[in-house]
Amino acid sequence: MEKVDLILTDVDHILTMDENFTEYKNASIAIKDGKIVDIGEDVKNKYFGKTVVCRGKIAIPGLINTHTHAAMTLLRGYGSDNPLKVWLEEYIWPVEGKFVSYKFVKEGTELAVYEMLRNGVTTFVDMYFYENAVADVLNNVGMRGVLSTGILDFPTPGAKTPDEGIAKTEDFIKEYKGSEYIYPAIGPHAPYTCSPETLKKAMEVAEKYDVLYHIHISETEFEVQTVKEKYGDTPVKHLKNVGVLNKRVLAAHMVHPTEEEIEILAENKVKVAHCPESNLKLASGIAPIPQMLKAGVTVGIGTDGTASNDDLDVIGEISTAAKLHKGYWKDPTVLNAKQALAMATREGAKAIMKEDELGTLEKGKKADIVLIDAQVPHLNPLFDPYTQIVYSSKGLDVDTVVINGEIKVLNKEVLVIDKEYVLNIAKKWKEKIENR
Repeated sequence: MEKVDLILTDVDHILTMDENFTEYKNASIAIKDGKIVDIGEDVKNKYFGKTVVCRGKIAIPGLINTHTHAAMTLLRGYGSDNPLKVWLEEYIWPVEGKFVSYKFVKEGTELAVYEMLRNGVTTFVDMYFYENAVADVLNNVGMRGVLSTGILDFPTPGAKTPDEGIAKTEDFIKEYKGSEYIYPAIGPHAPYTCSPETLKKAMEVAEKYDVLYHIHISETEFEVQTVKEKYGDTPVKHLKNVGVLNKRVLAAHMVHPTEEEIEILAENKVKVAHCPESNLKLASGIAPIPQMLKAGVTVGIGTDGTASNDDLDVIGEISTAAKLHKGYWKDPTVLNAKQALAMATREGAKAIMKEDELGTLEKGKKADIVLIDAQVPHLNPLFDPYTQIVYSSKGLDVDTVVINGEIKVLNKEVLVIDKEYVLNIAKKWKEKIENR
């Protein structure tokens, strides 16, 4: 028998989420040096090491949140139920202008990381400010993040000019490129807040260092109209004209593309982060995801920030997405359970250009694994695990989370961040914001 670091034994269902949706029943997973070395029914007879018995559990790859603003947990629910312009100008921006700092971002991220781990998220894509604070949190707990500072053409908490923002991002990329947990990226905010020159300079950095280009595109009708008035074309076509559409672009939201633009996205291998709950709450609209999938566009799932969602539950997000599109397009066959779960796993890994390492449970992949407790009434009788996860389960059904072969959540308890600590963080910042 071969010694390994960890064995997850007797798992009721292992959903590998590979291209064939391979599934194992009553099987085990062996892990060594942070990677999966074997999966199958006979694994526990071939290996020995630390063992976690997983009867009554469903194993899936670690969930990937392809778009959020983690530190905005500290603004959860603040200014809700207002039009977007009012929400931003009268609530969010004034608070951010006063409070955003390394400490604000670090503590907001700690609260977010606790929530995401508890809900089975092992990797998230972030765009905010003071991303060095986010990196410090992730390195401390051992969680993956694709991190980018928002770059805009006006002063931000991160930089006074876009050129300064790009220069700081380049330094950040140099510092963290090759890190186990931190995947540095560049984050030009959007085509209506970044000039063509800024967009091009950002892409030059993305290509130079082979990193993700994370940007909001076509989130609102206001954005579409603004870009048309300013540049004479819709956002996707404008970005094509500028020359910044390619395989490394992760486009957050993409609510209002035209049919022609969907084809452009597919042709240029642009990836999309679908954030249905945020788009619904802010009344931004419903993205034409079935049409994008049909055209061959890679679509991941994102929560957006908790100021506009208001949680970081990716399982809840895929459930919303699957049901939303059935109802909106009046077709019960669109975005079925397997497709929806794939968006949060395999397709999410493709969206962040990490499909060789993450997103599926296969030999040689990084051991990022989530075990869902299937021994709860609302998941039974369990005819089909994909269906039950997407339509019946909740993030809080997550029992165990493994990242890089290390257990981060066990028996529904987060091991790497204290619950009382993050609750105190939330209480402290609530009082500061109310008394500002």
